[in-house]
Amino acid sequence: MPVNGTAFLETGWSQLSKAGNQVCGDTILTRRVKAENRHVAVLSDGLGSGIRASVLSTMTAGMALHFTISNEPVIRTAETIMRTLPIDPRRNISYATFTIVDVDCEGEMTVLEYDNPRLFIVRHNQLLMPQRDQLLAEGPGGLKTMHHSRTTLQPGDHVVVVSDGVVQSGMGGAATPFGWELEGLTNYVTGSLQKYPDLSARDLAARIVNHSRANDQMEPTDDISALVFFFRQPRKLLICSGPPYDNGRDSQLAALVNLFEGKKIICGGTTAQIIARELKRNIEVELRAPMFGVPPEATMQGIDMITEGILTLGKLAEVLANGSWETLDKQNPVARMARMILDSDIIELLTGTRINQAHQDPALPMELEIRRNVIKKIANLLEEKYMKEVVVKYM
Repeated sequence: MPVNGTAFLETGWSQLSKAGNQVCGDTILTRRVKAENRHVAVLSDGLGSGIRASVLSTMTAGMALHFTISNEPVIRTAETIMRTLPIDPRRNISYATFTIVDVDCEGEMTVLEYDNPRLFIVRHNQLLMPQRDQLLAEGPGGLKTMHHSRTTLQPGDHVVVVSDGVVQSGMGGAATPFGWELEGLTNYVTGSLQKYPDLSARDLAARIVNHSRANDQMEPTDDISALVFFFRQPRKLLICSGPPYDNGRDSQLAALVNLFEGKKIICGGTTAQIIARELKRNIEVELRAPMFGVPPEATMQGIDMITEGILTLGKLAEVLANGSWETLDKQNPVARMARMILDSDIIELLTGTRINQAHQDPALPMELEIRRNVIKKIANLLEEKYMKEVVVKYM
């Protein structure tokens, strides 16, 4: 989400289920509200673990997300959730906790927290704990204390939200008898960002979860979740695929690719040949590269990656839809494209509309869709599932 045209809010998260459980009892939901240029995210921790905890945290996160997007007052949001959730009769506590984060187009962050570990910010390698106000919400179990805060984010800020499984990891161990605790977590995060100040939100969340798992001797004693925001300069990526409808626009296509400020991927042999010809550059095909079910990559000066066209794009859409890109070999062109996309914020899809007659052959596999349809599918996935800003241009 770009803010004032200068900064971007990157969101990343990572989760692990308690050892022996197939379902995570924590839920993370995020939504980009394009019309208002807002980003809303919720982390909810269901009491206990397993399916019951997952159902309760999913219900809580869904309500919190809906009410926040609808701009309901925070007290009404809190009380509606409290009245809806069942109460543990023995401990008189709600069956789910939550943290709601709402960032607007000016970088103003509003947070509502209930019984999750406290949210914190790392700014210029310094720990920042936002000043919070207490908020009393009434539910079936009586008044519950929540915390409400407002903070203006600055470029370079990392915001971290975690579930109990993180701060309680390692509890009972020789090194962490009381668990990792918030102090241990904040020291770890500030130390990591001191070494890698541009660490992505996704990578920092994964590091937190993996370290928590290591604290538990690789057998998590609770569900573990981390949600991270990184407020920074936007990273741009251009994916160019397909020749222009009109041959006379080949030079314009090449100029758009050449002048683009950011990383660049070309998908399609014909497209790459046009750009190489117009820019007077050579293409070299990596014939010795391992085969991964798609044609090998090629290289060209000034271009970060060149792949085959429609087959590779179709595979990319598939792995983005099911999240399986993480299981692919790191050198797989589809996996490399997915990583470049997820490490970017603003993705421009420059799409030629000249029809490739080879793709109209009915004997070819059904999944070999027309390029424009595949591009639309990828654009929708990036906007709705991965919270990216996507610009689609046709030529």
